[in-house]
Amino acid sequence: MRKLMSFVFAGVTAVILSGCGGGGSSYNDGLTTLFLVDHEGYAYSGVPYQCDSMLNPSVTAYNGEFSFYPGEDCTFDFYGLNGTDPDDIYENDYVYIVDDRDHGKNGIEYQCEYFNVGNINSTYDDGIRDGSFDYDYDDRCEFYL
Repeated sequence: MRKLMSFVFAGVTAVILSGCGGGGSSYNDGLTTLFLVDHEGYAYSGVPYQCDSMLNPSVTAYNGEFSFYPGEDCTFDFYGLNGTDPDDIYENDYVYIVDDRDHGKNGIEYQCEYFNVGNINSTYDDGIRDGSFDYDYDDRCEFYL
């Protein structure tokens, strides 16, 4: 009788544990992290952003880090930044999207509130660094990640 109870207990335990993360996928699967940096690789921290899955807005971390799930749209508020103007090399605040190895991410589609309104653009290599994007002073840009 003891052996039978041991087998039953083991079977019930296995069923319970299999429903508690014992092999399935978790909600954090696919969470991706990228970084906002300037042309010298210094972080843009404190930039407000919000992605589709977020209940509340957040800000980029001290190292420029932000996280999202692939396929989400994330909006960044570049309030207080000068934007990019190829005709004025001294007053630009260049922002780049890079990964954890400092490789720029080209080809991310985005659209800004003021820059090139109504057009979808993509991050690119601006001759300084990969992952560049253009935006205007105090712009809000939505990235289609």
